Amino acid sequence: MTLLEFLNENDKFAKSIGAQLTEISEGYAKAQLTVGENHINGAGVCQGGVFYTLADLTFAAVANSHKTVTLGISNTITLLKSARLGDVLTAECREVLDHHRLPYCDMRITNQNGELLAAMTGLAYRTKGEWDFDKMM
Repeated sequence: MTLLEFLNENDKFAKSIGAQLTEISEGYAKAQLTVGENHINGAGVCQGGVFYTLADLTFAAVANSHKTVTLGISNTITLLKSARLGDVLTAECREVLDHHRLPYCDMRITNQNGELLAAMTGLAYRTKGEWDFDKMM
């Protein structure tokens, strides 16, 4: 099983909202989600937690792309622009620092027009556990 298959199947919350990883390589990941009725908040725009979950899914992929079980310990998100029903959101995560214990990443979420909607940073902790995946994709 690949890391992409494993995370798409076993990240139950991300899967339940329709978030899907589309690309993983060492230090990089991309995921997408189409904003549906279930993502809309009381103000009629996409709920901020959807942005967070989509970015966090890419963060998990990047942080674990080195075959070491790695868990997020700190994230900061800034919501810059709203998303609306039918928008296609794309999250991309890039590893900024491949530290042996505390890797650091940047995430960006854009819409189908390439507009930046949110930015997130993440710090993770690498455990002593190892993943047993064949390849990333």
